Amino acid sequence: MSIVELYSKFTGALRGGGRLEIESVLGELNKLVLPGRFNWVGDALEPLYGGSSQTALIYRSLQSGQEEKVSYSELLRRAGALVELLCERGIKKGDAVYLMTPVVPEQWYSLLAVFKGGFMGVPSATNLTTYELRYRFSELRPKAVIADYESAPKIDEALGSLGCVKLLVSGRREGWLPLDEVLGESPSIKAEATSPDDPVLSYFTSGTTGMPKRVIHTASSYPLGHMTTAAAIGLKPGNLHCNLSAPGWAKFAWSSFFSPIIAGSATLAVDYRGKLDPQRYLEILDEYGVNTFCAPPTAWRQFVLCDLSKLNFGSLWAAVSAGEPLNPELIRTWRKRFGVPIRDFYGQTETTAMIANMPWDNVVEGSMGRPIPHYDVVLLDDGFKLITRPNVVGVIAVRLSRWRPKALFSHYSDESKNREAFVGEYYITGDKAYFDSEGYWFFVGRADDVIKSADYRIGPFEVESALLEHPAVAEAAVVGSPDPMRWQVVKAYIVLKPGYQPSQELAAQIHDHVQSLLMRHKAPRIIQFVPELPKTISGKIRRNVLRQEEEERRGKEESAQQEYFFR
Repeated sequence: MSIVELYSKFTGALRGGGRLEIESVLGELNKLVLPGRFNWVGDALEPLYGGSSQTALIYRSLQSGQEEKVSYSELLRRAGALVELLCERGIKKGDAVYLMTPVVPEQWYSLLAVFKGGFMGVPSATNLTTYELRYRFSELRPKAVIADYESAPKIDEALGSLGCVKLLVSGRREGWLPLDEVLGESPSIKAEATSPDDPVLSYFTSGTTGMPKRVIHTASSYPLGHMTTAAAIGLKPGNLHCNLSAPGWAKFAWSSFFSPIIAGSATLAVDYRGKLDPQRYLEILDEYGVNTFCAPPTAWRQFVLCDLSKLNFGSLWAAVSAGEPLNPELIRTWRKRFGVPIRDFYGQTETTAMIANMPWDNVVEGSMGRPIPHYDVVLLDDGFKLITRPNVVGVIAVRLSRWRPKALFSHYSDESKNREAFVGEYYITGDKAYFDSEGYWFFVGRADDVIKSADYRIGPFEVESALLEHPAVAEAAVVGSPDPMRWQVVKAYIVLKPGYQPSQELAAQIHDHVQSLLMRHKAPRIIQFVPELPKTISGKIRRNVLRQEEEERRGKEESAQQEYFFR
């Protein structure tokens, strides 16, 4: 079976919405044998949509009110023109192309261009700082950057003397090519001869040690694997889908890009920038008659506080969330007003949707659902033994001995992370969960020190490194502190150098210092000055002791001495 035939069969199953038909196609995905040459755009999308006038994207700016509708054929034309432009300027297969734009149409056809040209796409959030960009550029040197006007100055500063092709999607800036002026009209370039295993996407992700490393996806892993995500969301061909996530994060690729394209749906791209106005955002979705809507838990908690009586959502039939469990009351509030439950699901940057409350399931409040057939999901104890009894907490893993899911990422850019993640016949997710007697899975938290805050993964080492650059900080340890809105927030335990005394003013200076170096969500919202940090005999900081202490304190709603809060 070809990829075109598989996609066609899949969209037919989505249109019918039947469980058996959809699960059957996902089973066939496991058996699909890809040819030695595979280019998602050239082999699948252009044959399916090359001449299609069907709407692929509706862009709406909340700032200007601008609206633009883009068909599938036009999206593919622009992607081809961008590939031609980049190739003319010396960019070739495997070269790193950084994408750093807000929610604008260019983000969509730039991602398509990455796959058609066989480049190494590096989606990057627009709120990355110069400090963070400089590290990324040193780890993977860019050969081209596509960015918006607001991001360009910090990119220039981070690049320094590094030369690369720089394309601007808005405005004008010296040294940058304005994309709207240099993009060709009728590209003739053919899709690059990539193989299914060629690396095409890199996402920098945080871990427990060291600076962020790359999660590397192939020419086939996301384009095929996100069939699971499209099924979990409940997309249907021709429907209108909206996802709140910002470009640069894997969740954007999941729900704003791959899933709708695979399903033949249209995407509503709402460019809101800055602080989210939840009422206005929902009004826009209602105005356009969105059918399916995806948002992180933090946003859902804001949405249910809006004046829902002013909204109709007569066309909405699916609402989904991912990141951490939703409060049962939140689900009930939304369902009571609109008759649609919010269905939770689970996955990682390294995967696609793995566990989900599917559209045909009865939603169990607090559960992220049941494993999707494409993955052989299991639960392991600390000795990597299978847990078969319900209500026993273990680590979520993917068993690889029966089959390797096509959706699974290729590898990390760091070998030590590969050794930690791939153990024996398993891929270890690092997330803890349990399942009940009915087979429903419940998220518990991270098995390691990575902090999950408002749908972000934050590595403690990166924050600790930024803290140590402040002249007053001798030692620092960072853990996650329980938070009702964000699941966790960053807390820093700090040992001061001689001559410095704990104070609100010093804590604020340290907080602002970290915020100047890292993205805002990584700055510690709680700082506690301590005389020493708990350590092992070998001198390693015992974050687990601090984390347990913090969880107990927040559970009792107690504060510590010399503890300062920032919101």
